[in-house]
Amino acid sequence: MREETDTHRLNDLKTRDTVVKKLADRGATLKDIAVIVYDLQAKYIDNLTVEMCLEHVEKVVMKREVQNAVLTGMELDRLAEEGHIEEPLRSMLLGDNGLYGIDEVLALAIVNVYGSIGFTNFGYVDKIKPGIIKSIDDAGKEEGRCNTFLDDIVGAIASAAASSVAHRYANK
Repeated sequence: MREETDTHRLNDLKTRDTVVKKLADRGATLKDIAVIVYDLQAKYIDNLTVEMCLEHVEKVVMKREVQNAVLTGMELDRLAEEGHIEEPLRSMLLGDNGLYGIDEVLALAIVNVYGSIGFTNFGYVDKIKPGIIKSIDDAGKEEGRCNTFLDDIVGAIASAAASSVAHRYANK
């Protein structure tokens, strides 16, 4: 049993490393996400630091269901860019069609990990697109580029981490 647990933990760490690399390759570091978390929570928590927020981003990214959602969404973006998704879905993804909505549904799977506060955080960041989310969204509008899932994934990780921060430091 212990050996099986160690194997799962090692696999989670390897997958975490893959997720972090793929995010960075597409322009989003965990520190970029931590800055968004800080901006969401600093007015509510005295002495909060970006480094504290980064710990919570790391915690979110270590969750297997988060890793699965990140990898799935990023792969769909990549496949759309490379022309490996058939029409009409490819055009919907490349155009980040506002009525598509599946990108938000996938992001909500990440947000749900930390409860209802994550939903309100996500709605807010999805609307205003703070920090790196705006850069990712803008880059996704370039010809042949698809960040339909990526901007929502980054917003969802930030929202979940902000919820984790809120849960950790509430009433302190």
